[in-house]
Amino acid sequence: MEPIINAAPDDKTLIKDSDERSFAQDVIDASQEALVLVDFWADWCQPCKQLTPALEAAVRKARGKARLVKINVDQNQGLAAQLRIQSLPTVYVFKDGRPVDGFQGAVPESQITQIIDAHAGEGSGNDQIEAALDQAAQLLDAGDAETAAALYAQILQADGEEKRALAGLAQAQLKLGQPDEARALLDAVPEAERAKPPFSQVQAALDLAAQATAAGDPQALKARIEKDPDDLAARYDLALALAAAGDRAGAGDHLLEILRRDRSWNDDAARKQLVTLFEAAGPTDSFTLEYRRALSSLLFA
Repeated sequence: MEPIINAAPDDKTLIKDSDERSFAQDVIDASQEALVLVDFWADWCQPCKQLTPALEAAVRKARGKARLVKINVDQNQGLAAQLRIQSLPTVYVFKDGRPVDGFQGAVPESQITQIIDAHAGEGSGNDQIEAALDQAAQLLDAGDAETAAALYAQILQADGEEKRALAGLAQAQLKLGQPDEARALLDAVPEAERAKPPFSQVQAALDLAAQATAAGDPQALKARIEKDPDDLAARYDLALALAAAGDRAGAGDHLLEILRRDRSWNDDAARKQLVTLFEAAGPTDSFTLEYRRALSSLLFA
């Protein structure tokens, strides 16, 4: 599969020191490929020391949309004079070989990010990641978990903290029959985060898979139900086994039947299990929408 997005560039590519001899290559030529912020600074300049970390952080977060070139004016006085640098710090923004913006003084990182976004144009790293996330989700919904997993892994190479990609990769691994790998990914997420989207959906699916291991043989459970339709424990275990096999509708039908026969059975276990199924499927899934309506009709009839 061809790469959809590029991995995040390292600091040597994004941030560098330059001088009069290298200015044309580091700034003029480089600005044909990406936005270049040129930071004119000096060792004795306190505001420069405040600004530089904000510049570096904004450029790193831009993930390839922008680069930072630092010019020490004391060591490059001719270049500073040529560009009419009158106060420090001064930042010029170059695009397509020419300056398109600039500012003086220490400004917050958020303002630098706004400048980068204003001039970087379309096709930014963030745009590419969003498009790749959409594509991976579509692949997962279509049943192509293997390709989806590869694409989610690619996104994580570009942004290792992208929560949707991490959760998506875990979901893909579950569909590929790799619950241990999915659980290992989720274990790396802080516990407080696991109860929130997008991780709550994966956690619910893992819980279902774990419960199904003790559910028993589906054929034996069906035989028990045929013999005694009021064997609610058999219905419940069969629902777990069907959910683990991917038959959410079959699981939902048996859980609803338990509620019809005894709403409070086993401390409301059937309703709680349906909620877990909804969490695992996601709030907009057709199963969730249909069976949540059925549950509401049954409980509030």
